[in-house]
Amino acid sequence: MQHPAEHSPLGKSSEYLSSYSPELLFPIARATKWAELGLRAGALPYHGVDYWNCYELSWLTPSGKPVVAIGEFAVPADSPNIIESKSFKLYLNSLNQTAFASVEALSEVLVRDLSAVAAAPVAVRVRSLDEVAGQGVSKVQGICVDGLDLAVSDYSHPRPQLLRCEPRRQVEETLYSHLLKSNCPVTGQPDWGTLVVEYRGAAIDPASLLAYVVSFRQHQDFHEQCVERVFLDLLALSRPEKLTVYARYVRRGGLDINPYRSLAAVETDNRRLARQ
Repeated sequence: MQHPAEHSPLGKSSEYLSSYSPELLFPIARATKWAELGLRAGALPYHGVDYWNCYELSWLTPSGKPVVAIGEFAVPADSPNIIESKSFKLYLNSLNQTAFASVEALSEVLVRDLSAVAAAPVAVRVRSLDEVAGQGVSKVQGICVDGLDLAVSDYSHPRPQLLRCEPRRQVEETLYSHLLKSNCPVTGQPDWGTLVVEYRGAAIDPASLLAYVVSFRQHQDFHEQCVERVFLDLLALSRPEKLTVYARYVRRGGLDINPYRSLAAVETDNRRLARQ
């Protein structure tokens, strides 16, 4: 079956426009992948957000002087559409030779255009380099499973049957792995990330979580759907009282994507990790 992104600019040669061109933005309906995962709009089993960070944001002042900044965009996880990443990059590049009266004026345009494509309100923050530098690099607080011994022979698709838990041992902890890798469903290019699982419930066997994460290594899907798949598989494993799953992906084309999914509406942290 043809992937919904096949009609997007992804994997195709594209002209890079340097004047404001909102028509470059390409929506991809979430409904197709939701159906594949047994989900439907209005009855999603999670709250969440997709954080996009742009490290190549630039525009002109009214006098023609260039400005550079870092853009943070928060797309609701229940928005009808995701924004295809290459179209997002092309759109942001189209601002390079466009003059805006102020940062506020730029932000208003970004909110309007991105919300229209996502079909839901997108929050925007335009941040100075000093602000982001002052925030520093974050480190996941929890137990890293990557040092565990593991014999692997199959990397073809996610295998939830690898997951194990101990129902009699109830814990509240954070497990994480830097070994998440999947591939773009259109171009086949690798997507690298850190996966974090925060939960309260039956203890997850760390080695089984590592094996499960590694089973994504040749899987083809977008960042958002990979995180949703992990969330659903862990939810089915033990029905935890508390569960938050998120991934911090390495940037590609000046953009990184960081999906968060949680049983409850929780405060999320968008500070970058060392590889971002």
